[in-house]
Amino acid sequence: MTESTTLHQSNLSGIPLINRGKVRDIYAVDAEHLLIVATDRLSAFDVVLPQPIPGKGEVLTRVSNFWFRRTRHLIPNHLTDIPLSEVVKSPEERAQLGDRAVIVRRLKPLPVEAIVRGYLIGSGWKDYQQTGSVCGIELPAGLRQADKLPEAIFTPSTKAAAGNHDINIGFEEMATLLDPALAAEVRAVSLRIYTECAAYARERGIIIADTKFELGQDAEGRLYLIDEVLTPDSSRFWPADQYQPGISPPSFDKQFVRDYLETLDWDKTPPAPSLPQEIIDRTAAKYREAEQRLTGDR
Repeated sequence: MTESTTLHQSNLSGIPLINRGKVRDIYAVDAEHLLIVATDRLSAFDVVLPQPIPGKGEVLTRVSNFWFRRTRHLIPNHLTDIPLSEVVKSPEERAQLGDRAVIVRRLKPLPVEAIVRGYLIGSGWKDYQQTGSVCGIELPAGLRQADKLPEAIFTPSTKAAAGNHDINIGFEEMATLLDPALAAEVRAVSLRIYTECAAYARERGIIIADTKFELGQDAEGRLYLIDEVLTPDSSRFWPADQYQPGISPPSFDKQFVRDYLETLDWDKTPPAPSLPQEIIDRTAAKYREAEQRLTGDR
C-alpha cells in the first residue's frame, strides 16, 4: 500500500482523457486498453460533492482488485497485467495516482446495471411497503426494514444519463434490452458473485446488504466483470455486530454522508453543500475500516 495525496481530479500528460465521471477519470491507452483512475470525489444523490474524501479512490481500487481476484473462477474481469509505469511515464504523476489507477481491457458495457439485494432496505423497502414486492418480485408478508430476504434477488436497472436517476426494470424488460440468453447469464452470475462474496464478508464482520455490478462483453460476446465490484460506493455495507432488523443499520458506505445530507435544506440538485470536516474524516475512516475488515490490509 502506498501513501499519496488527496486527488480530486487527475490530469495526466500525453494520455487522452475519454471521460470524467462522478468518481472515475478514464483515459485511452490504445485501441485495446483503458486507464481508469478512481479519484477521491464523492457523489450523493447523483451529485458530486465539492470536497474529496482523502484516500477514498485508493480504497475503492484496492477493494475492487481484491474482489476481482476472488471472483475470477466465476467470471473473467477487465484487469490486465500491464504495469502503470508502461503507460504513465512520469514518476511524479504515478506518485500522485498512488493505488488509484488500473489498466484494463476495453470492453463494451452492457446497458443495464446488475443489482442484487440480500436485505430489505432503501428503495426496495419503500417498494415492499407499497406493494408487498420488490421490483415485481413477490416477497413474504410481514418483513421488517433491513430483514434478510429468504434468498437474494436480482433487480436490474437502466443506466441513466449523467444527472438523472437509474430506473428499476423487470427481468423481462432487461431480456428485451439484451437478449434472453445473455440476460439469464447476467442474472445467474450476479447472484453467484453476491452469494459467495457476501458469505465471505459476513465471516469478517460485514453484511453486504445489496450491491450493483457492471458487466461488459468482448468482440466475441464473452461476458466480463468491469468497473468496480463490491466496494463501499457500489454496495451497502453494514457492521454485523450492530445489525438489527426493524431499523436502518449504520453503514460503512456513503450512506453515512447521505444521512447527513438528508438533515439539510438541500433539494439534491447541484451545487451540493459543503461537508463539515468531521463528516469528511469519519467517512474516510469508514472506508478504511471496510477495507481492513475485508482484506486484512492496513
